[in-house]
Amino acid sequence: MNVKKIFDFSNRVVIITGAAGLLGTEYANGFSQAGANVVLADKDFTKCKKLAAELEKKFGGKPLAVNLDVTNPKSIKKMVEQVIKKFSKIDILVNNAIFPEIGKMKKIKFEDFPLDVWEKGVDVNLTGMFLCSQQVGKIMVKQKKGVIINISSIYGIKGPDQRIYGKTNIIKSALYATTKGAVINFTKYLAAYWNRTGIRVNTLSLGGVEENQDKNFKKKYSDKTMIGRMAKKDEYVGALLFLSSDASSYMTGSNLIIDGGWNSW
Repeated sequence: MNVKKIFDFSNRVVIITGAAGLLGTEYANGFSQAGANVVLADKDFTKCKKLAAELEKKFGGKPLAVNLDVTNPKSIKKMVEQVIKKFSKIDILVNNAIFPEIGKMKKIKFEDFPLDVWEKGVDVNLTGMFLCSQQVGKIMVKQKKGVIINISSIYGIKGPDQRIYGKTNIIKSALYATTKGAVINFTKYLAAYWNRTGIRVNTLSLGGVEENQDKNFKKKYSDKTMIGRMAKKDEYVGALLFLSSDASSYMTGSNLIIDGGWNSW
């Protein structure tokens, strides 16, 4: 075994959906530093272009910004065509895009949750992942190799503990928990479907990330973890690189949980 070689991403092409988000940006930095050519795919094309310029300046490589709507099959097909035209291959797909739960939506009770919001969220969190995996999968089947990582959450494994949100009136929605739970079994389906083709598919399930939350919430959340705090925004990069690298060559259909011990009490 050559440890340096199995973690070498030189000239590998990595598509990251939701690349303009908090964690997407961290993933892009991690892959770029490891030598990969990253495709920054997001509806926020302006932010992706800015990030691409920053990554090229810091790490070199050939980062590519792409305007992507994961709910639009034509947009996904156009992205894949752009990537193949520039790089002639796709090595890794990180299905990271997620429907944002912001503002008033965080306070909507289940009994009052709007159907149109539910449908939009399912379109992004699940259908988008389905469509991206379809289009990129076609390329990987032809290549006879490829890696897909689907991002899930601790709330895809256990029911959201609404108690930790306290007097903030924030409610973790059924939309988030339901779609993140479905992601885990979607991964198993793809891994089984593409068995012995050279394509590996795994899930990365994440705990909460510290991002200027209410102090009481952070304390209540942290008390539920063995490590005693929320994750820092860069602490999932190593796990993602492991799942994407040859270091995990015997791993498919699995769910890697990185949650500070939340699920292990």
